[in-house]
Amino acid sequence: MSAAESAVETIQREMTMFARRARASAGRMHPELSLVSYTLLGHLEERGGCRATDLAAHYALDKSTVSRQVAALERAGLIERRLDPEDHRVQVLHLTEAGEDILAQVTRSRRTAFRERLAGWPEEDLVRFAAYLERYNAAPGDTDSDSD
Repeated sequence: MSAAESAVETIQREMTMFARRARASAGRMHPELSLVSYTLLGHLEERGGCRATDLAAHYALDKSTVSRQVAALERAGLIERRLDPEDHRVQVLHLTEAGEDILAQVTRSRRTAFRERLAGWPEEDLVRFAAYLERYNAAPGDTDSDSD
């Protein structure tokens, strides 16, 4: 196995571990807010609201998957539907005040956890790691140029 092939294997293994850790920690941050829910709320906040179909397209998810997530977030009082002022046939999802509060709380907790995990890393390593993550997430072929 070449050094490049070995590195790709290591990256795959470590990214899988990273994803598992992220899913596991989401429940500890807020028991009612899964990683997917947190991500959807963050997107709604960032965009100032959007349609459920836009969420499905952005995250390359099946519409039924997004529909279930949206319904759960609505039942929890974290999002609400509003008519689009430009097209009253369209409903736009927006965070409620409770949704904004929980998102802010979980975001603070996640930032604290990242700071603790990265404590002791030299600044140049942090800057390099951040740049590598941005580069990885902006890989050619992605349908989305945002770095979520």
